[in-house]
Amino acid sequence: MKQRALLCLLLCGMMLYYAIPRIDVMAQGSFGIFSSMWLLLALFVIAGNLSGVLYSPKKRKVIKQEKTMVQKRRMYQS
Repeated sequence: MKQRALLCLLLCGMMLYYAIPRIDVMAQGSFGIFSSMWLLLALFVIAGNLSGVLYSPKKRKVIKQEKTMVQKRRMYQS
């Protein structure tokens, strides 16, 4: 999950890097509305993926200890 969110953040950053010089928010008509909405959508994408990275569930150490105990049991049985 974390890797996908980080990949999305990097791709969104790359798209913003190329789009910002070409976007004119103060333009009149549909071009200005499109530019504003595109930046708003990019902000939502960044916020969603950043919250996914920051609030992702952390793996517990108990699970790791159980795995090592299972591996030790297997070693003794062999």
